Amino acid sequence: MQESTANQVAANATSSFTEHLQRDRPELLPFGRSLTGIASAAAPVQVPHATTIVAMSYNDGVLMAGDRRATMGNIIASRHIEKVFPADRFSVLGIAGTAGIAIDLTRLFQVELEHYEKIEGTQLSLEGKANRLGAMIRGNLPMALQGLAVVPLFAGFDTGANVGRLFSYDVTGGRYEEHEHHTVGSGSVFARGALKKLWRPRLTAAEALSVAVESLYDAADDDSATGGPDTVRQLWPVVYTVDRTGARRVPDSELSAASRSVIESRTIAGREA
Repeated sequence: MQESTANQVAANATSSFTEHLQRDRPELLPFGRSLTGIASAAAPVQVPHATTIVAMSYNDGVLMAGDRRATMGNIIASRHIEKVFPADRFSVLGIAGTAGIAIDLTRLFQVELEHYEKIEGTQLSLEGKANRLGAMIRGNLPMALQGLAVVPLFAGFDTGANVGRLFSYDVTGGRYEEHEHHTVGSGSVFARGALKKLWRPRLTAAEALSVAVESLYDAADDDSATGGPDTVRQLWPVVYTVDRTGARRVPDSELSAASRSVIESRTIAGREA
């Protein structure tokens, strides 16, 4: 009986792990849940939300950074949340929106890419990865319409074109390729203003890191849902770079130096705004 079940699962296997779950175990999907009875309540569902993510191209690839704060209404739900993750060797994913669903969707996306590589014997193209992420976000649309939206930012190194690329999404799964830089989350309008002034073509990785920290600092300065560098708790943004050698998490030692440099320069300047 067990052998027959195993053979049936193998016969139905596809290169998409998400399709497999949708067919055989839909209740395991991050968006395969019901809010019946909860969504109709007078008050909206209070769950932790994640903000803010910034991404940009630089001379050798792409960089993505996220602050560490999650909020639940006017409450700080967490000061330690991580919002940027490696999707696979050559791509990274940043999450904004409903934190729990976003983290589960990230894990599913990681398994999706690993599953494809094992079944097909090759990596999915960056374009294909971006499309599959869009399909996952589209699957969450019923939850998004009930206030539990997930809006990620995706970046990676296109090994075929030998260039870093950025992709943004809307809650319907619409996918849009961005150029130079982009931001998502409640602090994105302030971070984008900083990026427009500080970003320039052919930045080095170190310069891109400094620009990312500056933009997140500006977002935290005006958006209460975004957390700035915390020198007391030694909490720094989560930052990944992706180039032709793969994804690399920037160590805390580099983040500490970049963050303290920003804080010191602003302290010396003594400006109010």
